[in-house]
Amino acid sequence: MKVLVCVTQALEVSAYLEFTADGTAVDEAFVTTSLNEADQNAVEEALALVEAAGDGEVVVVSAGGDEAEEALRAGLTMGAHRAVRVDVASVLLADTRTLAAALGQAVAAEQPDLVLTGVQASDTGSQSAAPALAAVWGVPAVSVARSLALGGRTLTARREFEGGVSDEVEVDLPAVVSVQVGANEPRYGTFKDKMRAKKAEIPVLTPVDLPAARVVLTQMSADHAGGRTVQMVQGGPAEVAARILTIVREVQ
Repeated sequence: MKVLVCVTQALEVSAYLEFTADGTAVDEAFVTTSLNEADQNAVEEALALVEAAGDGEVVVVSAGGDEAEEALRAGLTMGAHRAVRVDVASVLLADTRTLAAALGQAVAAEQPDLVLTGVQASDTGSQSAAPALAAVWGVPAVSVARSLALGGRTLTARREFEGGVSDEVEVDLPAVVSVQVGANEPRYGTFKDKMRAKKAEIPVLTPVDLPAARVVLTQMSADHAGGRTVQMVQGGPAEVAARILTIVREVQ
């Protein structure tokens, strides 16, 4: 049983930030990153499936530049067996078709039984990677799975929706499934796991003949309206307190 999990780093930006010179990314000094929350659930689900099967491996894959390796090493720390980075300029990943085509070449090389993704990216809200990858691969797609169970070459997925509604679907493998946030309790790696992940060699796949990106990130901006500006208040304690009180009243 081989499960491939697509992962990405999610951005957490500060209230006050600056962008790179070309305006296509947030300056690293103003941002922190972590493995996308839903992707953590996807990795955990993959590990549980392989453990239940009694044999197999979990491979984490991410598309992007060197920065994508952070997400891969986080997946390795959780217990994934291997990692692969698909080398794609980050600015092109705004086009889901380009992203799916790039990841599709990793899928073709690995030939997994199942591909899992997180249900969405916590920073951009994007939910299109899983169905787009399924279309490229030519297999069925199942979205927002809360739990998965294997039955030979069939996968049963339980899904929950608004209002307490749930259902179960069966899908033949291979397939692509997106895993819901909070579907499980992701495990934390031990210190030994972290060291293994830190030292692991991550092979790089350079995709060929990718379709031209029709959506390209050209400019990022931030709305600092609503009082999100910095004011330096000088003076003694009484003067500073009075000025802060005035500012609070002005923005209410």
